[in-house]
Amino acid sequence: MDITIRPALDAEFDALGEITARAYLDDGLLAFDSGDAYRDALRDVRARATTPGAEVLVAVDGDRLLGNVTFVAGGPLADIAAPDEAEIRMLAVSGEARGRGAGEALVRHCADRARALDGCRRLVLSTQPGMRAAHRLYERLGFVRAPHRDWNPLPDIPHFALLAYELTI
Repeated sequence: MDITIRPALDAEFDALGEITARAYLDDGLLAFDSGDAYRDALRDVRARATTPGAEVLVAVDGDRLLGNVTFVAGGPLADIAAPDEAEIRMLAVSGEARGRGAGEALVRHCADRARALDGCRRLVLSTQPGMRAAHRLYERLGFVRAPHRDWNPLPDIPHFALLAYELTI
């Protein structure tokens, strides 16, 4: 598979939104079910791509969409990143492309982007406890758990927590 990473195109936003929502739903990662409000956020690639400080990157093989990630270098989409950090959000790979290196290519590209930012010291991300394959990928690429940054985006659900990882660059 010949994987290229590039900025997402407007014409791809709907398809990328479906890939993202489907990946989370199929893996049982939405907090409740297909009616989970986060599903709408996962589908709204246009909103992420047009938010200051954020860029949606896509992995492609020719004209085939494999997956996408939102790279955040400040701005309102930063959940846990400090001013001297970049953040990875909403990484998703289509079911057909899993295990073929698209997720790794996207994460490596984000790490390279973070290294190129003046003053950026770390790349951070949040992940659900059940995303074990993603945890293995992050750890293989040098990310380490940062339990002091774990957080709950849904305060009304006390046992819902996200795990934090960071990569010093």
